[in-house]
Amino acid sequence: MFDPNHKTYKNKRRKNIPRKVSAATLENSASYYIGRYATSSENLRQVLKRKIFRASKHHVTDIDACIAHVEDLIQRYLKIGVLNDKAYAQAQAASMNRRGKSLRAIRSKLRQKLLSNENIEKAIGTLTQEIVSPDLYAAIAYARKRRLGPYRKNTINHSSLDFNKELASLARSGFSYSLALRIVEAKNIGELESELNEPHSFHEAGEHKK
Repeated sequence: MFDPNHKTYKNKRRKNIPRKVSAATLENSASYYIGRYATSSENLRQVLKRKIFRASKHHVTDIDACIAHVEDLIQRYLKIGVLNDKAYAQAQAASMNRRGKSLRAIRSKLRQKLLSNENIEKAIGTLTQEIVSPDLYAAIAYARKRRLGPYRKNTINHSSLDFNKELASLARSGFSYSLALRIVEAKNIGELESELNEPHSFHEAGEHKK
């Protein structure tokens, strides 16, 4: 029979109650989060705000004062370089590109990480300067991982249904139809990958514009 006064239940309920927040606990939480996760300044701000609001449901809390302290922390971290939204955006964009994310998908993911449009576009700009065709690079990485196009296990017995499924998979990942078709129709891995080193490599009009 359930007993709300049982010691085990009481201890479990006590563990679920967040600690009262203060300037010290907020700073400790911020340091812990930054040490464990790469983050944007806005994402950290939201993480700490959620902590404040959760605590306020169980403890008397000066919410405005706590939020002001969070803002002071954010500005201090930005000033000393602990937080750097521009560098974070560029690192995330490069990492996602290597993992096979299209420019469209990268933009979407960076918005989810609460980065400004300015930092997102700068990150995309840096990526397109460093890689002649970031979407081709990403599409090849995606196809290699998913075994599409010339990377499929069986390149001979391949039905039109499988062909369309591969096109759809690339399209859902944000790649243009022309690039998806190029990947799926490719017969030779070496020839496809060699295009990454060509200076004219697949720059579609508007391919990396918002």
